[in-house]
Amino acid sequence: MEHPYNHLVPKEMLMNLAFRRKTLKEALGNPKAQSEMWKMCNRDIFFYINVFGYTLDPRLDPAARPFILYPFQEEAIDAMCESIDTGHDLAVVKSRDMGASWLTTTVFAWYWHFKPLKSLLLVSRKEGLVDSPGNSASLFAKIDFFLHHLPGWLAPNHTRTKLRLTNDDNGSAITGESTTGDVARGDRKTCIALDEFASVENGGSVLAATADAANTRWFISTPKGSGNAFYDLVHSGRTKTLKFHWSQDPRKNAGMVIGADGKPTSPWYEKELSRRTHPVEVAQELDLDFAGSEYLFFPEEILSKVMPKVKDPLRRIAIEYDEGGRPTGVNASPQSPILLWVELDEKNMPPQGVEYVIGVDIAAGTGSSNSVATVARRKDGVKVAEFATPDMRPDQFARAVVALARLFHGLSNYGAYMIWEANGPGRIFGDMVKELGYGNVYYRRNDKSVSAKTSDVPGWYSTKEEKVALLGNYRQMLANGEFHNPSRSGIKECYEYIFSQAGGVVHSRSRYGADPSGAKENHGDRVIADALAAKMCQAKPAPKIKEAKQPDYGSLAYRRKNRKKMRMKSEW
Repeated sequence: MEHPYNHLVPKEMLMNLAFRRKTLKEALGNPKAQSEMWKMCNRDIFFYINVFGYTLDPRLDPAARPFILYPFQEEAIDAMCESIDTGHDLAVVKSRDMGASWLTTTVFAWYWHFKPLKSLLLVSRKEGLVDSPGNSASLFAKIDFFLHHLPGWLAPNHTRTKLRLTNDDNGSAITGESTTGDVARGDRKTCIALDEFASVENGGSVLAATADAANTRWFISTPKGSGNAFYDLVHSGRTKTLKFHWSQDPRKNAGMVIGADGKPTSPWYEKELSRRTHPVEVAQELDLDFAGSEYLFFPEEILSKVMPKVKDPLRRIAIEYDEGGRPTGVNASPQSPILLWVELDEKNMPPQGVEYVIGVDIAAGTGSSNSVATVARRKDGVKVAEFATPDMRPDQFARAVVALARLFHGLSNYGAYMIWEANGPGRIFGDMVKELGYGNVYYRRNDKSVSAKTSDVPGWYSTKEEKVALLGNYRQMLANGEFHNPSRSGIKECYEYIFSQAGGVVHSRSRYGADPSGAKENHGDRVIADALAAKMCQAKPAPKIKEAKQPDYGSLAYRRKNRKKMRMKSEW
């Protein structure tokens, strides 16, 4: 975008104020001069802002300040205008208090002022943050303040109602909405600006709703962890991204040096550190640090040591199996969801001279999250196989996992020692495992019993306390090198587990709506399966259990079992 008149405007405060007074004096009562000024503002957004723009900061005296653009703000405005003019999305990652809201509303005001028939939408988490009487922090309040300080001859005729500002001279309009899952759905907009998008609880739904409503969307936010749609946009590689880092701001970078940790620091930054109580707040508000902007359950110092050890699987295999979950063949399959980090022998069998354990997390099979099975060697805690799929029902997954467990029978004749999460879909999974006659499974102990006898219900039952204990044990095993996880996806999902406000542990994406990545990679299911496998590496050896004999196909006993299975499916 060209700026033919910006060089005429001094940027030093006192000189700028003098230039503004001179300009207003020349235009006073002079229609020709007013017309020329209007044309100059129309051609040069920088001239428009630097000569006539004002911002409001109640912390300062006087609170009304001439809007004089810094170089980084000029670059940002160019990128914003270019995104509107060419029609592409833009993500803005910002430190706190960088003027991003003022830039957003001012660019909107310029398009509304000078470009006919534009339809611009401001969106934030709550309606009150968009437009609220008496709330100077609302987005519309900033536009109102900007327009109020324009000279009367420059301001267009306009109509202002709640959540709407219409330019009566050219038909352009700025409207506002809160961030619901149906925001702008069915509408058509020139540009949609979504403020503090990382805090939106239904970010995926908002992305879907706005995708067809506008060619240009601005996603503006400070970082807030990795479990949200904003993180995905910034790291997708498909969305152009602007960064507003505090070090770009002349008000904050005076005396700036590079510290011993390789990060910039300044007297302003050091003062801010003393005012902020936790590293998470610093990461979120100042440093543009996504990883550090949430209270991670798996600390960065652990994961940074583990991540370099991940490696690509040696191969993918497909297992053929019968109705009873007995393997009948193993084939290489580049598209299979079963990954191996061990070599197969000449019979396409994994090494059998060791004992294996298998941890399983079960989803509903609707495509929204993965069902995952993790196979590990018991003696050294090395993960050797991973099976993740979003599309298998719990009963279908049970048959496939039983086949996998039988393939990895190791030192036993009955298969890997299996544990699964027994809640929810796990009930259906467990019933099918039992129906298939697979007996080498974990039975949870009744800790309240004096005799500590095993329960008659197999599987691990997840409660808030049990989940914290399970993941805490897994975290410790990773830190101590007692469990070795070569799965890149498995370790990446660890970054998405955070402490909840209720004192538990949650997967960060579980707080948000539809996942823009398709959800299949990002619901932390691998972590639960890995943690269960790690738990079994520490457990006592599996009891010596013989498999129950399966009825012959087509027999009366088989038909009875099949009727029971069909009832179970319908109930699910």
